[in-house]
Amino acid sequence: MSRQLSLYLTLYALFSLGASLNFTNSTLKSSATVHWLDGKPAYNFGTTFGLPWPKGQFPSNGTTFTAKTDSNEEIEVQSWVTGQWADGTVKWTGHAIPASEKTSGTYSVTAQNSPSRVTKRATNSIQSGSLVVTDATASITVDTGKLVVTFPKNGSALVETIQTASGKTIGTNGRLILQSQSGVADNSESRGNRSIDYFNFASKIQDVSVDSNSVRALVTVSGIHQVTDRGVHDDWLPFILRFYLYANSDSIRLVHSLVFDGAANQNFITGVGITFGVPLTGEEYYNRHVRIAGVDGGLLNEAVQGITGLRRDPGSAIRKAQFEGGLLPNVSTWSTTVSKAVQWIPTWGDYSLSQLSSDGFTLKKRTKAGQGWIKIPGGTRAGGLAYLGEITLWLYDPAAEPLDLRPYHDGLGEGAHNYTNQLAALDITYEDWEGGFNTPYGIARTSEIFIFGFEQTPPRKKLADLTEYINKPPVLVADPEHIHESKAIGTYWGLPANSSAQATAIEGHLDFLFKFYENQVEQRRWYGFLDYGDFMHTYDTDRHTWRYDIGGYAWDNSELSPDLFIWQYFLRTGRADVFRFAEALTRHSGEVDVYHLGDWKGLGTRHGVQHWSDSAKQARISQPQYRKYFYYLSGGDERVGELMDELLDVDKTYGLLDPQRKVRTDGWTPSPNSTVAFSLGTDWSSLAAGWLIAWERRGPRWEEAKAKLTSTMASIAKLKFGFVTGSGLYNLENSTLGPPPADLNNTGTVSVSHLSAVFGLPEVISEAIEYFGDDLPAGFKDAWLDYCYYFNATAAEQKARYGVSFGSLNLYQAHTRLAAYFAKEKGNTTVAARAWHDFFNTDGLLPGAPWNTTHVSGADALIAVDEASWFATNDVAQYGLAAIQNLALIPGGIS
Repeated sequence: MSRQLSLYLTLYALFSLGASLNFTNSTLKSSATVHWLDGKPAYNFGTTFGLPWPKGQFPSNGTTFTAKTDSNEEIEVQSWVTGQWADGTVKWTGHAIPASEKTSGTYSVTAQNSPSRVTKRATNSIQSGSLVVTDATASITVDTGKLVVTFPKNGSALVETIQTASGKTIGTNGRLILQSQSGVADNSESRGNRSIDYFNFASKIQDVSVDSNSVRALVTVSGIHQVTDRGVHDDWLPFILRFYLYANSDSIRLVHSLVFDGAANQNFITGVGITFGVPLTGEEYYNRHVRIAGVDGGLLNEAVQGITGLRRDPGSAIRKAQFEGGLLPNVSTWSTTVSKAVQWIPTWGDYSLSQLSSDGFTLKKRTKAGQGWIKIPGGTRAGGLAYLGEITLWLYDPAAEPLDLRPYHDGLGEGAHNYTNQLAALDITYEDWEGGFNTPYGIARTSEIFIFGFEQTPPRKKLADLTEYINKPPVLVADPEHIHESKAIGTYWGLPANSSAQATAIEGHLDFLFKFYENQVEQRRWYGFLDYGDFMHTYDTDRHTWRYDIGGYAWDNSELSPDLFIWQYFLRTGRADVFRFAEALTRHSGEVDVYHLGDWKGLGTRHGVQHWSDSAKQARISQPQYRKYFYYLSGGDERVGELMDELLDVDKTYGLLDPQRKVRTDGWTPSPNSTVAFSLGTDWSSLAAGWLIAWERRGPRWEEAKAKLTSTMASIAKLKFGFVTGSGLYNLENSTLGPPPADLNNTGTVSVSHLSAVFGLPEVISEAIEYFGDDLPAGFKDAWLDYCYYFNATAAEQKARYGVSFGSLNLYQAHTRLAAYFAKEKGNTTVAARAWHDFFNTDGLLPGAPWNTTHVSGADALIAVDEASWFATNDVAQYGLAAIQNLALIPGGIS
């Protein structure tokens, strides 16, 4: 799955942009090896990766790390702790290695006790090896040894200059640009509507900081977009840019995050980009080379002033030098028939590439503004890299239609606050609409860009390799065996199992399901500025398409935790294709499906036709457990860490918005800064995950997070029926959790939902129980084990334990992993057998399902596609999780 970006490109230069538990000391393992996810890359420009460590072995304030290549050569490495066990020992670390001329196939990292503390990155100016960081009053300068980059601390320019080691300036005045308009024409006849205003904006810096060490410098620039010319418009669209620079590297990785904070019916984005200038004085036009990546490693190879293909021949050596991107011999050595007529050869000052869909890109060029564009043959999917001069990389291309974020319908007469009508509409389209809730205000988008600096035009092979680099940025990861053995990301998953025919069949089914969705992304064209990374919820068997236009059946928005399935599938397989898919899902679901501003900050939106259109704004969608895997594996991705920090106050949103407001019957209503009601499943699991992660990371609020987690777990244990109670009243002042409004005296009430345990609850609880160890609040594990046993128990067993049965439920296959957890913890082979029986014989995806696809073509479908109409994404997510966890927890019971 490649990263696709649209470009607008002008002129030429030597500059390029591309988009791109218990563990005893007797088994002490002090080293870990990482390998390249997609195989050894052609280049190593420096990288960051994460490693897990077993509990109780390496103190976080007294461990140092060293690194070696596969040839046993020691290299410089900078290390920091990203997560700690409860006892203060190292759980996860981040490591940065510098760029190198030779790339090792693997790297080994060794931990050793040391009196010096391992800390996060130092922030003072440092000089070590080739990396020099100068934090001055007006700017920050980073010298990698190959590039010198200056970042101003105010104004509009994010990057003042980029220079090579020789002192040559190859980039200047790097800044963000934004274009928008106040409305859109309803049809082509109204294109002359003079009431529409058009605006241009540039970045306005508000804060610049640097975290640096001997290997890596991270410069973070935050700000907002300010109007630059005609019209009046408030500053808007806050941004955060993170520039990653490594020692010895001539590459810069840039992570660009943007938050939408406008009114959707008055603000239509028409262009979002970053632009750089390049000094070209003194360079002849015929020595200014243009390279644009095309399809499958192809390149456009031209010069601003071409001397190939002319009526008169300048000489084969001259033509070859220009095609190869070299400096042409002095014009006096050319054939005089050409040298005397150079001034009559056009110079092409502007190049433009637009990738407006995943199916095709267009290319064109012109001599200068005011002259006509000349078409260049395009292709299917551009590589996303350009080697030019002054350049603007459009993350949202002005050649596209304005970004229209308005609601897709007007409410259909349901009534803004008429819950009766809204529930009736929900029953037919599965969309939970409510007036004023279908807003994109607060959603975000993150993109990734690479900048490469060159002294001279690089060979075509290198540019082709760099195109591969930006589409599959090299990633270092540990083997699944090491991650599993460390127990640092749970013990509820295991390595692939082929111990029996049934296990082998399940492994085949998991592979089938993943590959199906991977192929659907391409076949169904699930790409786009705000869509890439997500997939659809349910299929329409009559139209042979996913229900992209039917309420809650459209975009999935993490419904029933496909994020958890895909990440756990990667953990056990270590497959590159699975990692790329999961990474894209994490980037999308944490940004677009979640609010980052306003009263709903930290809440996500339920599945729908637009990622923000449903009125169910809930913590179950913003579940931080979905982001946890990528955060730790990446070495502590700063943007994902920032997203998880945003979720620490989600509990306060329950005082403003009741997730159960349309169906609540106990009379409770929300009030800010008071006692609030939430469920012990979908709500508490998300809150608990955030608190546990904050405790692990030891951020500024970790003690508060620990106290909230501990208090609520102890409170759940005190409820007469524990998790079976279903919900509780949470005190925002002291973080205690009491009985629900319908049972204030805690006499025991039963309220079990099939959804409670399918949004990360089993993973969060399993990790929390192991994390607390002997300090686990009394009674909590028993409360959870009760829920695990009784959900799939018989109605008679439920009634004998709780006085009533749980009623008519579903997702029994999904809940077999709870029974598997009970069986594992209790050593109960009878329950293990029951779990496998229910896995193979209740609901969900069963052995007798087709387990294949049907090819649809001709007049039955818009384009030829493969379909599997016998399941929905809910089925896939929960089958995958149940299969993975049952195989890990009760492998022996499968037969």
